[in-house]
Amino acid sequence: MYRKDDNTLVVKKGYKEGMLTDAVIYADREIEKTLEVDAINQIINVTTLPGIVGNAIAMPDIHKGYGFPIGGVAAFDIEKGIISPGGIGYDINCGVRLISTSLKKEEVDKRKKEIVDSLYNQVPLGVGSEGSIKLSYSDYKVLFKKGALWAVENGYGDEEDLENIESKGFLNSEPSEVSKKAMERGRKQMGSLGSGNHFLEVQYIEEIFNEKIAYDLGFFKGQIFVMIHTGSRGFGHQICSDYVNIMIAAARKYGIKLYDRELACAPFKSQEGQGYFNSMKAAANFAWANRQILKDMSEKVFLKVLKISPQFLSFKTVYDVAHNIAKIEKHNINGEEKEVLVHRKGATRAFGPSDYEVSEKYRKFGQPVIIPGDMGRESYILLGQNLSMNKSFGSSCHGAGRVMSRAKAIENAKGKDIKKELYDKGILLMVGSKTTIAEEMSDAYKNVSDVVKVIERSGISKRLLKLKPICVIKG
Repeated sequence: MYRKDDNTLVVKKGYKEGMLTDAVIYADREIEKTLEVDAINQIINVTTLPGIVGNAIAMPDIHKGYGFPIGGVAAFDIEKGIISPGGIGYDINCGVRLISTSLKKEEVDKRKKEIVDSLYNQVPLGVGSEGSIKLSYSDYKVLFKKGALWAVENGYGDEEDLENIESKGFLNSEPSEVSKKAMERGRKQMGSLGSGNHFLEVQYIEEIFNEKIAYDLGFFKGQIFVMIHTGSRGFGHQICSDYVNIMIAAARKYGIKLYDRELACAPFKSQEGQGYFNSMKAAANFAWANRQILKDMSEKVFLKVLKISPQFLSFKTVYDVAHNIAKIEKHNINGEEKEVLVHRKGATRAFGPSDYEVSEKYRKFGQPVIIPGDMGRESYILLGQNLSMNKSFGSSCHGAGRVMSRAKAIENAKGKDIKKELYDKGILLMVGSKTTIAEEMSDAYKNVSDVVKVIERSGISKRLLKLKPICVIKG
């Protein structure tokens, strides 16, 4: 591995048997100190997958995952390439919804205890939690074809939300091979947050990096936002579990040599590949509908606690991004525009200004890139830049990135009162499990500001807003 520049590390093709291209890691010298050997080996192994085009990319929040590292990006030829569940992850379309309000920090500070208590009581959360929406099988099958549109059609939010969701909140899918077990796991979880690193936060703008763009978009210092981080719950998890086993057999069937069994895959155009792709899109649609419903539930809490009108609250979706997904996209490959299948595992789209995939509201500025930090530190809103298309298939980091395993975090948290530490910073925390508090403490993560600076210096995205939490709920 050698350092190409201050923000880029490269492992050249030929370093390891089977490499078909280079592995590129965006990391400055400080981030480099946090890199796990296992995560580096994982992104190297990604370069051995058939049909890969361009380089295998790792973001500065890279850490060990299943198959791909979390923070991994790779694109594959539609005809000759593969699709791999390990390149997307178990929580399909885990992503982030950011919601703006017209409220100011001082207005919410006075009522934040009531707000966090009410959010905690109203939003289903925790391992295996059942959602607020009980679906019939017929509704369920419509939902995972329509995504967020289903939620809007059923009274959760409005069409304006859809304009500010990646892919307008749905991917066209014919999921004929979703297992009965996946159906059962997901059917009762619509409208739930989940556990682990999933959260709902009330935040405010602490810093604005581009006053003109912020003004044009209606953002102001001290403005209150709500950030929702969750995914496809048990539905997506079971789809991934089902297809990992199918793909192990498929790799043998099609003669694919795996340098890591967790990278089990099938040719994209094969029956197995298409079966997984359609099932994955159904799970992605589930996640977009889930975040749409959670947005509606959160709005009702604010209206009830603050006793204000919807017009005064102005609870609007800023943007919603996926960071565990595979999509067919057009990219420049060796001077030719081609459709490729881009896997993003713990990575966020960062398309630049004028791109047709960016909603009209942001097309002049670049796609909003939502980067949550840990529960005790800041989050960022960035804007995608055109250079990202050449450097990372239009991809950015997705968060802070763990530096400590969950088991290690629990061990290091002994003797600490993390909830009080957050309270002393002005952050109210409501959480379903003491274990979650330990696993999710700030020390378990890289400093998101360091991660974001690497992305900005690399020309992939630029900072627009810094948000600080005042209330956090977790499962």
